[in-house]
Amino acid sequence: MSPEGAAPGAVADVAAVVEGLSAEGYLADEGLATAVFLALRLQRPLFLEGDAGVGKTELAKALAAWTGGRLVRLQCYEGIDAAQALFEWDHARQLLHLRTAEAAGRAGEVGVESLEHELYDERFLVRRPLLQALETRPGEPPPVLLIDEIDRADDEFEAFLLELLSDWAVTIPELGTIRATTPPVTVLTSNRTRDVHDALKRRCLYHWVDQPDVEREVAIVRRRAPEVDGRLAAQVAHAVAGIRELGLYKPPGIAESVDWARALSLISPDGLDPRAAEATLGTVVKYREDLQRVREHGVEALVREAVARGG
Repeated sequence: MSPEGAAPGAVADVAAVVEGLSAEGYLADEGLATAVFLALRLQRPLFLEGDAGVGKTELAKALAAWTGGRLVRLQCYEGIDAAQALFEWDHARQLLHLRTAEAAGRAGEVGVESLEHELYDERFLVRRPLLQALETRPGEPPPVLLIDEIDRADDEFEAFLLELLSDWAVTIPELGTIRATTPPVTVLTSNRTRDVHDALKRRCLYHWVDQPDVEREVAIVRRRAPEVDGRLAAQVAHAVAGIRELGLYKPPGIAESVDWARALSLISPDGLDPRAAEATLGTVVKYREDLQRVREHGVEALVREAVARGG
């Protein structure tokens, strides 16, 4: 869809969101599509929480493709601070500029104070993702800002985000305040490795992204891996649903379902069988303890039930 046809503030209804995301290969259920619709129309950040692999990050990518906005991704990690997220000065270029000016004798001509002022020109500013997201180029749709895995950052970084998400502006002491003319479409994700503070959630619309039901998972697998036979896709979806019920440390997400379906299509294209399932189990289960639990449950029993349900 063209950027003009998907202008965030002009999205007509929830059905338009479902259709637009579907055109980009993302199959959203009604609850998630409603949250996206409200976030776009109300210009509010959308906070997505859920297990790893359920499609939170992929939603932001699909939104960017649909609206035509630049995808600006900030990957959070322990110890991230404002300099890595917002901006910093290019000290190497500043020093080179200063030495060049001194070699040319400009320090005596314009004065040391004026020369120092030149060092804090925008050309020496290194824009990190948050600052990039505030700057919309003329004629462009708003960027899609993805603040990914905010639960990996610390409390101080969360507090830093509060002002940004409220005012869509930042102050750079040497340059002044930079304010977004149009707020970016903002998606924050969390795998809930820790609780995010209420103050941050209050500034956002919230949605818990659950694992898809079997029917929707089959559709997603077929969309993401069109080379996989429909019967095999259904069997994989049922088998993954069974694995998720085993209380694993890391239940498989949609990405693992797609990987498993692709692997099986190369080894056992005619359908799921115990030998192929056992040989490819590492594409869907990623921890030793989880592998052991699946095997204790019985791969053959898991496959037999999946084949019975998936045809």
